[in-house]
Amino acid sequence: SNTGAGYVIRRILRRGVRYYYSFLGIKEPFIQSIVPILANEFAGIFPELKAQEDFVAKVILEEEKSFLRTLAAGLTRFDNIKVSNGVIDGQAAFELFDTYGFPIDLTRLMASERDLDVDEAGFKKALEMQKERGRADAKKQVGDWMVLSDDKVEFVGYDNLKIEGAKILKYRTVKDKKGNAYQLVLNKTPFYAEGGGQVGDTGLLFVGNEKVPVLDTKKENDLIIHFVKQLPSDMSAWVRAEVNERKRELTENNHSATHLVHAALKQVLGNHVAQKGSLNNEKYLRFDFSHFSKLTEEELAKVEQIVNQKVRENIPLEEARNLPIAEAQAAGATMLFGEKYGETVRMITFDKEYSRELCGGCHVDATGEIGYFKILSETGVAAGVRRLEAVTADAAEKFLNKELDELDAVRTLFKNPKNAAKSVSALQEENKKLQRQVEQLLAGQANALKGELKAQFEAKDGVNFLATRVPIGDAKALKNLAYQLEKEIGNVLIIFGAEVNGKPQLMVTISEELTKDKGLHAGNIVRELAKNIKGGGGGQAFFATAGGKDASGLDAAIAAAKTLV
Repeated sequence: SNTGAGYVIRRILRRGVRYYYSFLGIKEPFIQSIVPILANEFAGIFPELKAQEDFVAKVILEEEKSFLRTLAAGLTRFDNIKVSNGVIDGQAAFELFDTYGFPIDLTRLMASERDLDVDEAGFKKALEMQKERGRADAKKQVGDWMVLSDDKVEFVGYDNLKIEGAKILKYRTVKDKKGNAYQLVLNKTPFYAEGGGQVGDTGLLFVGNEKVPVLDTKKENDLIIHFVKQLPSDMSAWVRAEVNERKRELTENNHSATHLVHAALKQVLGNHVAQKGSLNNEKYLRFDFSHFSKLTEEELAKVEQIVNQKVRENIPLEEARNLPIAEAQAAGATMLFGEKYGETVRMITFDKEYSRELCGGCHVDATGEIGYFKILSETGVAAGVRRLEAVTADAAEKFLNKELDELDAVRTLFKNPKNAAKSVSALQEENKKLQRQVEQLLAGQANALKGELKAQFEAKDGVNFLATRVPIGDAKALKNLAYQLEKEIGNVLIIFGAEVNGKPQLMVTISEELTKDKGLHAGNIVRELAKNIKGGGGGQAFFATAGGKDASGLDAAIAAAKTLV
């Protein structure tokens, strides 16, 4: 996780990864490979480790892969980090943490290996500024409640979406950067307050002769709060409350689908799957769950197939309200880790052999109402947490029709072949073939130019120097030309200016020996020269590039380059 004990484990693991990467020359995930040894050695002390050996190894593997993806770039950034009087800049240390995943203790350790210190105060300041930006976005002024009555609040929205004879208990004003808004509390309401991943209801309040739109509904302690843009003129009048029925129906489809998908994921991936968050609104559903790796196409297809099978079975909803929590546990209901439950709970069942969960949200009367379930995407959102996004009912139908329309358009472009995928594949192969021919022509052009460029090198203080514009419009060919010249001549500082795809580009290549002996750095050089083309760039000590907006400045950049050596 990103907090608590889980984060401590991550920091220790990342120290280990950095150590074997930097000092043992191991560039692939390694720690996961020693899990079987540890599991066997400690089987008598930690039997849980042996029992979950494969799962633990996979979790560690994913964390290693995740950090290794940014480690090389982070180490390069560390090598070029700003150091003043033996102290690493705090903002730079924060960048290593925020961008490359280096915990501050890892940066501190790496700094100590070079007899450097870290500006801890600067790091904390940068971290606090990031938090402050988040807090500033959420600032608002909430007024005191104006209490009209002390009656209890009753939610009747499981059974009714329209009610008569409600009364306003209290109201208050909320001020934020958008202006004034208001919050109302009724003694009874059909409006579901946001919770359990389900969004709050919207709809209308009819107060006397006035119509007051409800923009959202949330819960605060035991209060169900209706968010409105206007207050009724007669706060003592009777209230008729009507939920937006179509929005609620579509939201229920998505909420019930999350229960079905949770059970399906457990079937396909294993019992380690646990809900880590969800969002259910009228447009789509989002379901976060614990798992250590990206789902395969086969796994996603299986989850989708299971859910749609349960939809077609039209399983009726079994709802148990005010059920003692001990009975719910005995019935095998899924309980969310970290969720606080009271002495009595509400249990939602769609086939006791398939899905049974504790849930306070709103659901379909039978799974057939969901219509159809379609997964849109599966991504990672944190270490060990994956996210599914999907649609149901109207949105699923709309999505499928859009996909079919696009497929029809592709078929039309290919004159309605029997196998559209085969036609696209053939076109891709043809394009690759043409691309190879273009690359060969460019390589031939560069090779012909190479002999001319060899004659233009100047020897200056042990450096073979060349700065010139070249008539090559392909970045890959340009880089290959510089590489060949460096290899054949040696001890080079090459600066090329060219127009690539109509835009100015500068390229600096330096023999690695010169970066050490002469202290030359391609990234620093190209950043300075890029000012002439109104651009920027950077790179490593031996190779760097920069792009710009002003091609007319290329000659000036080459002229400036000639003053460097």
